[in-house]
Amino acid sequence: MPERREDPLDRTDRPERSDRAAPAFAVDDALPTVAEILALPAVADGVPEVLVGDTALDARVRWVHVSDSAGVARLLVGGELLLSTGSGWPAEPGELRAFVAELVDVGIAGLVLELGVHYRYVPAVVVQAAADHGLALVALHREVKFVALTEAVHRRIISEQTTALHARDEVRERFTALALRGAPADYVVQQLAQTLDAPVVLENLAHEVVAADVPPDAEEALLGGWQLRSRDAHRRAGTPAGGPDPWLIVPVEARGIRWGHLVALPGPAHPAGRTSVLEQGAIALALGRLADGDDDTWGRVGRRRLVEHLLSGRFAAPGGATARLEATGLPVTGSDLYGLALAGRGGDGDADAAARALGGRAIEGRAPGRGAAASVRVVLLSLPTGTPFDDAAARSLGLALDAGSPADGVRASLAIGSRADDLDGLLVSVQEALDLAATPPPRPARGLVVRRAEDRPLVRLVTSLRDDHRLQELGERMLAPIVEYDLARGGDLLDVLGAMLAHPGNRTAAAHASHLSRSVFYQRLALIGDLLGADLDDGETLTALHLALLVRRGGGVR
Repeated sequence: MPERREDPLDRTDRPERSDRAAPAFAVDDALPTVAEILALPAVADGVPEVLVGDTALDARVRWVHVSDSAGVARLLVGGELLLSTGSGWPAEPGELRAFVAELVDVGIAGLVLELGVHYRYVPAVVVQAAADHGLALVALHREVKFVALTEAVHRRIISEQTTALHARDEVRERFTALALRGAPADYVVQQLAQTLDAPVVLENLAHEVVAADVPPDAEEALLGGWQLRSRDAHRRAGTPAGGPDPWLIVPVEARGIRWGHLVALPGPAHPAGRTSVLEQGAIALALGRLADGDDDTWGRVGRRRLVEHLLSGRFAAPGGATARLEATGLPVTGSDLYGLALAGRGGDGDADAAARALGGRAIEGRAPGRGAAASVRVVLLSLPTGTPFDDAAARSLGLALDAGSPADGVRASLAIGSRADDLDGLLVSVQEALDLAATPPPRPARGLVVRRAEDRPLVRLVTSLRDDHRLQELGERMLAPIVEYDLARGGDLLDVLGAMLAHPGNRTAAAHASHLSRSVFYQRLALIGDLLGADLDDGETLTALHLALLVRRGGGVR
């Protein structure tokens, strides 16, 4: 559920400084840093010596101010680089310390002192005070024209600000267009990642990943343990424990309702400012959520595409795919995993809500392929180790998925793959369930039918050997005559054969399942026997045909 924000303070990626007041201006990534200013030729002519540097040199400079006054702090608003000869500075050490503290409190970016006229060296108390507060301190050993230095710095600032304005306009237009077109959340995240040239993650309020664009070879490292790391980063104002670089975190909200956060991991600077880019993406996502109302389109689409990618093998390594699943909220390690396939009526019940009722979690998608196969709902189910998942539990889950009640006249089938304990096993379990769902139930039924791959050894055999070219060749060779007949005449011989194999020894039930009269059904069987040149009463022949049909249907060809 979205969170209605009551606190007027909005935490973003800008860390609160404990030892110096926040400046009265917004930090702009496009502004030059103190280190970049020191590299300008006009500054280099003064032979600068950095007395307090390191991270202090990363402070952004919004303007240059020249003053020798001891009361200059009251004239500043923050972000200035102060140039001075020190002629008006106080003489007492305590007053010098207080002077530096006032500059720090107002939030200046750095202090540059020209030596020679008033000071031959920088007083030790000034150096110590600047170091204590993390304020960049630079000494100029050669006299320079402050007006020339100021002009050079301001030219650099204005040039970069102009570039930043153009870049922001371009970014704003791009993400406004995405919002107006109703671009899905995962595509907006992808565009953000490309724009920032850095991994970007969209998470919900439970710190579960809704969409992510990260390099495939870095999925495991970046998404592993995401929920704990994300919570820690939020508490630490953007810097997770053990991480040297801060995350950029921007809320996705509108009208006082917050749905989640966008997180950009460390990356290169952007002309428009990384924060501005991420905020434009957040606006586009918020507009999309307003248009969707209370519908959880984010989560549903994100989970569905994740399932589709997994089933189609579009992942670089099992470790990365496991990390992505767990970041989405599906426990994999140390869990009992099942692949489920719901065919028939299907409904639109919430798979995760149904799984939570059993003490587990679930995500769902659609089976890859076309036609009837694409209508099958696939559910990846994770239960705590040792949790019973008998037919009663499976039936309650299937009914919660809105598969239909036993009184319904519509038949629905919930196929369950074998239990697994890792990603590879889970994918096998899903394929077992899909293969089982592709075969008709052994007898007519109303409502929900629960079927398990463990009870169908031939289905499990086909699943384990489905990629063996010899098995595929066998299936194609045996069924080719009736496949060609159906394609040429729009026939139903494959369906008739499937019905017969699903009801061995009971051809009356097989005819009923085919929606044919007994006489027409027997005519079809005779035609199949003639086309295949096979005895359909021979047990070995039936077994081979059953195997071939399972291979064909399991491969997504109907």
